[in-house]
Formats: sequence, C-alpha cells, structure tokens
Amino acid sequence: MSIRAFTNIGTPSLSAAAAKKAAPERAASGKAVAEQPQAAWKPESHTALVRRARRIDRELAEVYPYAHPELDFENPFQLLVATVLSAQTTDLRVNQTTPTLFAKYPTPEELAEANPEEVEEILRPCGFFRAKTKSVIGLSKALVESFGGQVPGRLEDLVKLPGVGRKTAFVVLGNAFGRPGITVDTHFQRLVRRWRWTAESEPDKIEAAVGALFPKSDWTDLSHHVIWHGRRMCHARKPACGVCPIAPLCPAYGEGETDPEKAKKLLKYEKGGFPGQRLKPPQVYLDAGGRPAPPLSAASGM
Repeated sequence: MSIRAFTNIGTPSLSAAAAKKAAPERAASGKAVAEQPQAAWKPESHTALVRRARRIDRELAEVYPYAHPELDFENPFQLLVATVLSAQTTDLRVNQTTPTLFAKYPTPEELAEANPEEVEEILRPCGFFRAKTKSVIGLSKALVESFGGQVPGRLEDLVKLPGVGRKTAFVVLGNAFGRPGITVDTHFQRLVRRWRWTAESEPDKIEAAVGALFPKSDWTDLSHHVIWHGRRMCHARKPACGVCPIAPLCPAYGEGETDPEKAKKLLKYEKGGFPGQRLKPPQVYLDAGGRPAPPLSAASGM
C-alpha cells in the first residue's frame, strides 16, 4: 500500500510548504529544527468520530493484513501463561523464554506442582520473575482445582485466576477462543488517545469508549491493528508521521518525524526490515516478508 500524502480533510493543518519555510527560521534562531504539529483539530460529532475511527481501522487492516498475536502459543494454556508473563516486558522476551518453560511444564497439572525456584530461574529473563512465578503456578493450580485443568472460555472465570485481568482475559478469549474482545495495552491506550477516539485514561473506560465505536465482531482484529501500528510506526516518543498511512485522519500528525526519509528509519520490525517478535509466526506473516525472531540462546544483546 502506498503512503498517502498528508491532505486537509476539513480540519486545519500546517501545510508542508509552510513547515519547510519555517524550518530555516528556527535553525537560524538556534532552536531545534522540527516540524510543527498541525493546528487545532475541529470538534467532531459522534457520527463523524465513528466514521473516522472505522476508516482508520480499515486503512490499518490494509497495512497489516497479517496482524496476529505476537506471543508464541499452541493452545489456550500457553497463551494464558505467555500473556501473564508479558507484563512489563516485550513479547519477544517472553517468546524467547517460554519454550524452556513449556518443554518442562507442558500442562497446568505439571506447572501447578513445579518447584518455584526452578520456575523462577527459567523466568528470570522476563523480569519480575518471582511475582510472575507465583502467578503462573497459582493460575495453574486454580485451573486444576476449579476447571479440570482446562482454560475457561468466559471472561468472568478468567479474571478470577491469579495474575489475570481484563486485558489478559481478552487476549485469550479473542485469540484462543475466537470471542471478540478489546486488548487495552500501553500501545492501544496511547494511540486511541492520540487519535482522539477517547479522552479516558483508565483501561476499562477506554475499552468501553472504543468498543462503542465498532461492531463487536471487529474488536479482536482492531486490537491487533492498533497495537501493531503502535509498535511499528506510531511510537511513544517519536512517531514516524512522515510515512504514516493514516496521517490525513490523525489529529496528532506532526508530533513525530514528518520527513519521509527520516521517518522510514524509525520503522520497527518487518516494516523496518527487522525480525518480528515471534519465533514461530504464522505462515501469512512469513509470506508477507516478515522474519521470525531468534531464540534466546542466539539473541546477542537481548
């Protein structure tokens, strides 16, 4: 998909020509040369917001048609454990760690009976390994005692498990059971606020506000599209505005690098020509040019 030029869609913005003209003036004054963000975004009706939000999702679906959960898993139990382990670390780090964990403890029954010190040693690379060890052993025991060793497919049951909140539950429901849910992680929170889909800051309120803009059947794929865009292009500190396919729809255009050549250098993972986060990604991702991540033993400097 080609990157569209930034155009005025009924909201005021700083034109490329004006920004270019202003740059030498800022440089001459000794100030950092940077594109200015666009002018104030006009208030939208709810109908206009719904249309813009859904158009953004459609555009992102074209950019990331192969978007998928970035945690390696083969069954609901593995996805549940991996998602709990992903708190405050990267999916890549989890994917490099879980092969050893699941090779030694492949079922809830075995992990429930595990020696905590041995599990801690395996999980050390994930950070907060003591707390995470307590959570994964605890949820395994709960699965055995309350659900016959099976991961439940209901939100109200999942959130009762140790270390499992709504975000984790929706990851499992959407990707292991095919039941729609919105995953409000840090990337999702940042982007939907940046796009002014909502001004809420609490995850459950963000979930409700964004969910109201889309059909329930879209929620899981929407989560993937937004999170992938946040990881690859719309970064927290310096978004790659100059190559962003939804620039005409973004109230925050100009907060990041607007020069296309410079913006390209900010792209991550397959968009920047680098490996992704999964050791065993879906074939559709590989077919699209993505490369699998290296195992922990082969990842220098990780």
